[in-house]
Order: sequence, then structure tokens, then C-alpha cells
Amino acid sequence: MKLYFSPGACSLAPHIILEELGLSYEAESVDLRTKKTSKGDDYFKINPKGSVPSMDLPDGGLLTECAVILQFLCDKKPEMNLIPKVGSPDRYRCLEWMNYVATEMHKGLGALFATERMFPNNPSGAQDYREGILLNMERRFAFLNSHFENNSFLMGQAYTAPDAYLFTILGWANFLKVDLSKYVHLFGFMERMMGRPAVQKAMRAEGLLK
Repeated sequence: MKLYFSPGACSLAPHIILEELGLSYEAESVDLRTKKTSKGDDYFKINPKGSVPSMDLPDGGLLTECAVILQFLCDKKPEMNLIPKVGSPDRYRCLEWMNYVATEMHKGLGALFATERMFPNNPSGAQDYREGILLNMERRFAFLNSHFENNSFLMGQAYTAPDAYLFTILGWANFLKVDLSKYVHLFGFMERMMGRPAVQKAMRAEGLLK
């Protein structure tokens, strides 16, 4: 298997899970501006969507979309329980969190990356757009902060794949100049995640950690 990633992008989540599972894989970085891989290949010819993550599969196929790749990887080693077994109530709770992160957090916070591109000559418009996004995101931050007041991870005390996804998305806050300082329990979650060896190994591989 080969993971195509861009440092710090949402592809960090499957990168972490690959390390958690101890699966054998290759990784190749993609410049999302030029759409070139580190080997100089045209990434659009690999993944016509042009986004990361994507994954070359052993059968020669390509799998895309972060939440789906995470499920695929976790089902490679179901005994690790990074996504609970098929048919169990906990699996659907876990996938509920996965979809929450994908739709509410990833798409919500990720929209801030487009601010300057959408309003290149209109600073006030860009600021209004940003404030509107942050108003919606504050409700989501508060919801998660409340959850982590009594829970170590999204599924309670059990670490699962959506935690790696959420950690990745919340990690964008500093780059996007989003102040999360009042959400103390979110910081506790991030610290727990940073303490995991697989997280550190994946981040070092992407040049995000020394």
C-alpha cells in the first residue's frame, strides 16, 4: 500500500493509523499547489480529484476520502479495535463520530483556508466570511470541549480512529490563527494524542515534529 499525503493535511490521520496498526506501507508527499508528487509525477493522473489522502491498494486500485481510508485500514486489523467490529453498536457510534469530524469539523474549519482566495481584494468581506465560519465553529468547539470534560477520547476511554482524524483537524487551528485557549478540555485531548508514539512517528515522517 502507498499513502499519498501532504504534510499536515487531513492525510495525517491515516498516516497515524497506519503507524498505530503497524501495517507495512509506503508514503509519498504531494505538493497541493502544483499537484506534483515528491517524485515529480502529475498527481491528477494518480487521483483525478487532486486531493489527499489517497491510497494505492495491493490489487492496483485507488482509494480516496479520509474517513473511508481510515475504515479500510482499521478493518485490516479488526483485533486492534480502532473501529469496533462490524455489526456491533459501538461500530456505529464510532462511525457517527467519524462522520461528525468529517462533516462538521473538517469541512467547517477547512473552509478558512479559502478565505484569501475567495476575497483577494476585499479584506472586509474576508473578515466577515471568517467571522461567520468561526461563529458556527465555536458551537462545535464548545460541544467537543464539554465531551472531553469527562471522556479521554471520542468513544469515551477507548482510543479509536476518529480521534486521529479530530487531532489532525484541530491541529490546523494555530496555522489558521484560531484561538482555542478557552477550550481547556480540547487541549487535554490534544496533549493525550501528542503522547502517542504513532502520532509522533507520523508527524516526524511529515516533517511536522523534530
